[in-house]
Amino acid sequence: MRTYKYKIHNHSKNKRLGNLLDDLADVHNHFLRLEKRYYRIYGKYAGRYRMQPHLTKLLKTTKKHWSWIPRDTLDVAIIRIDTAYQRFFSGQGGIPKPKRKHRYRSAKFQTGYKLENGRVRISFKSWDEWTQSLKFNRIWFSFHQHRNWHGDVRYIQILRDSSGEYWLYIVTDDTSTEPYQPTGESVGIDFGLKTFLTLSTGEKIESPEFLKQSLKQLRTLNKSVSRKIRGSNNWWRAIRQLARHSIKVANQRLDWQWKVATDLCRRFDTIATETLNLDGMKRLWGRKVSDLAFYQFVQVLEYKCFKHNREFHQVGQWTPTTKPCSDCGFKNGTLSLNDRQWTCSQCGSHHDRDINAAINILRAAYDPVVEQI
Repeated sequence: MRTYKYKIHNHSKNKRLGNLLDDLADVHNHFLRLEKRYYRIYGKYAGRYRMQPHLTKLLKTTKKHWSWIPRDTLDVAIIRIDTAYQRFFSGQGGIPKPKRKHRYRSAKFQTGYKLENGRVRISFKSWDEWTQSLKFNRIWFSFHQHRNWHGDVRYIQILRDSSGEYWLYIVTDDTSTEPYQPTGESVGIDFGLKTFLTLSTGEKIESPEFLKQSLKQLRTLNKSVSRKIRGSNNWWRAIRQLARHSIKVANQRLDWQWKVATDLCRRFDTIATETLNLDGMKRLWGRKVSDLAFYQFVQVLEYKCFKHNREFHQVGQWTPTTKPCSDCGFKNGTLSLNDRQWTCSQCGSHHDRDINAAINILRAAYDPVVEQI
């Protein structure tokens, strides 16, 4: 599936979207407490198939004010809790936690919406005092349609970012590709802190480090927040300014990564990179690793390779790529992080540390025996 992102124009009607997300936060927290209470009493996990019938009873009794939200959107909040617990039990994630109202970000709509050029209509329910029944209240929201979506729409999502802006995500079943002309070239990529990307061709790509460039402004905005009374209007205004700054830095980094990935896909038919223990690297080098965002770049590069019909390989974390000589295979056991250049004692070849690793990464992508060493 493919996702298209559009900015929803600022309007007073957007308060309805904010109320929707705030009520979904209440749903999330209610069923999270229900799960914990059920586990404490019965010693087992309730699951979505027990919680969804319970939601039906709540909508008729004590939680009638949730009825204005489409039922499939309410069900998604329960499914997210169920998925989070399943990931927790399988050791793939942490235990789900309660969320404050402004921390609940997105709502999913599988039904009850209609899309037109630059507009989306969402059907809510409201209580009619005269007829004593629920009626549909259809509200149109306009968005900036800077490009058209392709394929059949599967569902849409409304997202609220940390600065209070609203975005529309349209998910379609489009799987079409835009293949580039074959070049017959392959490349291995080594990731580094001093040089962001080192290619097996000898080319080195430096990262702009957008976060490092904006540290002075970031410190100023944080000081502004700390001077305000927590919870006041000025405090919330400073928080939004800080959030906009963080979003701007993230967008600059992502835009640059898309351009680099596009350039690599145009030039090479096969791209190989390595798997890194980024959590361990963050504990050692902290902000530097987060600013480079290598994991995000790998995701972008993998998608671009799929879109343009390029081969993408990622060698294992424990594959030896730095110490072996790319010419004769001799392993230099005395190599340290400070050694940026070294000469092989067996064949006499002089190596740049990063270029040698990139060549070994490309070789390991084609030779599974090398990866198992």
